[in-house]
Amino acid sequence: MIDTASENPVLRVAPAAPAHAAAYFRANLAFHADVSDVAAALAAGGDPGFVVVDSRSTESWDQGHIPGAVHLPTALVPRQAAQLLDPEVPVVTYCWGPGCNGATRAALALAELGYRVKELLGGFEYWAREGLPYETWQGPARRDADPLTAPVAGECGC
Repeated sequence: MIDTASENPVLRVAPAAPAHAAAYFRANLAFHADVSDVAAALAAGGDPGFVVVDSRSTESWDQGHIPGAVHLPTALVPRQAAQLLDPEVPVVTYCWGPGCNGATRAALALAELGYRVKELLGGFEYWAREGLPYETWQGPARRDADPLTAPVAGECGC
């Protein structure tokens, strides 16, 4: 009998036991927020129960940002968080996209200051790619949804 697990790169390391996997994925959800979930919560009206923080530079903010977001560049978090954010309100940080760890660094800085924080998966890139509205220095903007990141019609079902 051939040991397929050792030849298969996916199964070379066995999957975690279900209880360990559940704990890991539950923890992952405690640290990350999905673009569509954030958009739905913001679109529902009223207080979403969290604040969105754009951790990028002023030039990036001007190029496009999530409506209602607070602009707080990562380097300024230690000096300005207390003036801009309520420590009782959870924070969702974002930067450009998956190839940028600015939101992770901002989330770390905020957590070290005592804020409850999540990172927005996909950042501004996926916000725009999903066809969600954003603001620029010139005013409101929106792109057509990229069919590779957003369903053409309706919810993705996840």
